[in-house]
This record gives sequence, C-alpha cells and structure tokens, in this order.
Amino acid sequence: MRGILLLFAVSSSSSGFAPQSRLARVRGRPAITAVRGGGGGGGDFPSLGLVVPGSSPNALFDSLFVCLAVAGVASKVATRETSSEPASVDQQHLMRRFLPVFWLLRAADWLQGPYFYEVYASKKFNGQPASLEMVSRLFLAGFASTAIAGPGAGRLVDAYGRKLGTIAFCALYSAAALTTRSQSLATLFGGRVVSGVGTSLLFSAPEAWLVGEARRLGASDAALGATFGAAFAGDAVVAILAGQLASAAATVRGPSGPFELSVGFLALGAVAAAGLWRENYGGSAKAEGDAIREAARIALADRRILLVGLVQALFEGAMYVFVLQWPPAISRATNLAFGPDALVPFGKVFSCFMVCCLLGATAFGSLQRQAVPTERATLGMLSAATAAMFAAACSALSSTPASLAALAAAFFAFELCVGLYFPSIGTLRSKYVPDAHRSVIMNLFGIPLNALVISVFLSIKKLGVPGALFVASTALALATAAMAVLDKATHPPRLHDTAPSAAAAAL
Repeated sequence: MRGILLLFAVSSSSSGFAPQSRLARVRGRPAITAVRGGGGGGGDFPSLGLVVPGSSPNALFDSLFVCLAVAGVASKVATRETSSEPASVDQQHLMRRFLPVFWLLRAADWLQGPYFYEVYASKKFNGQPASLEMVSRLFLAGFASTAIAGPGAGRLVDAYGRKLGTIAFCALYSAAALTTRSQSLATLFGGRVVSGVGTSLLFSAPEAWLVGEARRLGASDAALGATFGAAFAGDAVVAILAGQLASAAATVRGPSGPFELSVGFLALGAVAAAGLWRENYGGSAKAEGDAIREAARIALADRRILLVGLVQALFEGAMYVFVLQWPPAISRATNLAFGPDALVPFGKVFSCFMVCCLLGATAFGSLQRQAVPTERATLGMLSAATAAMFAAACSALSSTPASLAALAAAFFAFELCVGLYFPSIGTLRSKYVPDAHRSVIMNLFGIPLNALVISVFLSIKKLGVPGALFVASTALALATAAMAVLDKATHPPRLHDTAPSAAAAAL
C-alpha cells in the first residue's frame, strides 16, 4: 500500500498538483518512466554553496544516493562487528520461515506501486481518457475498502488461521491485479475493493503469524525484535529491486505488466507460506459483531494497548500524508533551485528514501543489542520524526532556492525514522496486544488512520502541501505524547534518576 500511495502521489503531482509552470510542459498523460528518468538543467548550485560540474537534479540525487548507500554499507559492517552473540535457535527458526514469505509478499506490493496511476490513467471510458479525478476515486475506493473491511478481515484471520489469511491475501491481491487488464470501469472498481480487503490481510496476517509462532516456540522478545528488524531492513532492498523489475515489465507488457508480474510473486509467496508455516490461531470463531466488540472492549480497557494503537494510527496516518505530499513539495523546491525547466528524478529520490529506511532498520537492531527498551527508543524516534516533519513543513513554505537542501534533509530524516518505526511497532504490538485478538485490534486502529489520510486527501486544495505536512507533524506530536505516557508507565524513573532534579528543586 505504501508503494502504491507513493507512486500515485508522484504521478498525480506530475499531472494535477504540480506548479503551473511545470504543468504547462506536460502534454497528455504523463508516463511514469519519463517522470522517474528526470533530467533538466539549472547549472551550478550556488545558493547551497555547491558547485558540481554538470549539476542537475539527476546529478544531485545520484550523489546523495551514493553517500547514503556508503553510509548504509558502513552501518551494516559496523553492526556485524559489534554483534558478538550468534543468533539463537529460535531466532534462526523464525527468520528462515518468516522472511522468505514476507519479502515475496512485499515485493508483489512494491511492484504495483510505480504504475498504479499509469495503469488506470491509460484506460478510456466512453471514448475519453481517464481523468485524474477518476483515478483518485479508484484510489479512494481501495483505501475505503481497507478501512471498512479491516476489522472483519482481522476477525476471520484470528478465527480461521493466520497462514490461511496470508494465502487468502495472495489470492485476493492476484485477482485484483488481473483486473487491471480490463477496460470496464465496474471491473476496475471491483478490483480496487478486493485489493483493499487484501491489504488489510497483508498488514495483519503475516505479523500475527510471526508473533503466534514466536509464542509457541517460547522465543524471547529479543529474537522477535531481531526478526522484525531483519524483515524491514530487507524490505527496503526489496523495494529498490522491485522498482527496477516493474520498469522492465512495463517496457514489455505496458503499464499492467508489473501487476501481472506481481501475480507470480504472490503465487510464490502462497506456496512458501503453505510449505514453511505451521498454522496458528487467535480467538474463537465467534460471530463477527461479537468478536469485534470484544476486541474493542479489550483495547479500551488496557491503556497500554490503546496507547500503542494511537501511536500506530497517528504515525502511519502522518506517513501516508507524507507519501502523498513529498512529490509536489520536492518538485517545487527543485524548480526553485534549478530553474522552472528542471524535472525531478522521482525514482532516484525514492531510492534515497529506501536507503534511509534501511539505515533506520539497522539502527533498530543496534538499539536492541544494546538492550535499549523499545518504548524508550520509539519515543526518541517519534520525537525526531516530529521535528523532521515540522522542518519539512516550514521548508515547503519557503520560496528560496536553499529550501531544497532543508526539505531533502528533513525528508531523509523522516524516512530514517520510518525504518525504525516498523520493527519498533511490531515489537510493541507483540508485547501488549493479546494474541487472541491481534488481527482485529490492529485493523480497528486502521480506521482512524484511514480517516486521517482520506480527510487530508479530500482537503488538499484548502490545506496545500505545507498545510498537509503541518497536519502530519501535529499527528506525530500526538503520537510522541502517547508514547511518552506508555514509556513512563512501563519504565518509571528510578529513585537515583530523580534525585538530581529533586536536589536542584530544593536549591
């Protein structure tokens, strides 16, 4: 879903939300490969104090990618050198069974992202090309489907099996992908609804299976955290590779080619899950309404679950707002820095983001090995994410060429926090959310998440890009406050930690 949102935003910014000077240069429907290719002149970069031969947006983001990649490799090498303890038997068991399936499913999701806009924009209805408004409606149909079907899908996953739920996701997502060959609007909308239901399974069933398997084995929280860290570190690499495969498939088969290719990865994921995973379950097969009400009651009765859920809803809501707004923000800043004819190499910017995610996931592993409490590490990450998003919002208001440097730095910092977030929230959910209702509770907190994103999406003309980023920074600040409460409740200050402040107060 994040990949689809990200590249939908790229494409829509190219055709609908970009500055008018850039929009005037677009003839017809934008091809995503052309957008990703970038280009454009602009000479040197004097406003930032940089003078690069043949300077251009392409050269700039190529250089940034190389620097980030070197930092990523160095961090991985340093992590291995400081990790003297071998992986436990339980950790090896979890990784061997979970990671191949997880990465195959994520590859399928990332494959579809780059061509989500183009595959629907290439359709004709009543002899007319699909408008941006129509593509937006298709996008919102999938998002609304995820929000509405999520709790019910989670109840079925807990009752009838997480392995079965993962295989069902593969079947639903495959069916939805194949509908992209159709020219029927009703079929396309049906595919988006089915895809939305599948997305709710993707973001609950595999994680619920992993936690259930870890509990069956009696694996430690450290082993589970290490598995989450490895999963999302690899996911960043998978995203970059999937983008290249998507481009190749689109060259051969057109914009629906990546969707067709994703079906192969989904089939492999289903076979891998069937062969590697032992089925596990959550709650009993109660009536849907009763199961959802019970899960909601449990979540509301335990403040720790409620706080974790608030962090999930607020951070991921802010993340999806960011995903929808960074392309027009970067486009504007690039035009200010390099001139009105400069085009943004979105694919290269995306690759930089993924390396930042890899750095964040690597940092999570290091913090785990240093026995830093996950609550404390997540609190620090959320504070940094709030500051980065606020800085990005302020930079988006600027009309100076130097805003590109500040904006890129803020976005990179936020993506690093995203890399830290996913293994952190997975570890926290495994710690506080009861296994019997895990999938239902995770999807219940998806409702406010989706409501936030849809509200911002529908209000974007009033908010503008800076306004949307300020909304995201506010959501992150609220998530930080929720995590501060959880951290204080689970790791209260020790007496000797408060003594200095008490002495200072006495003086």
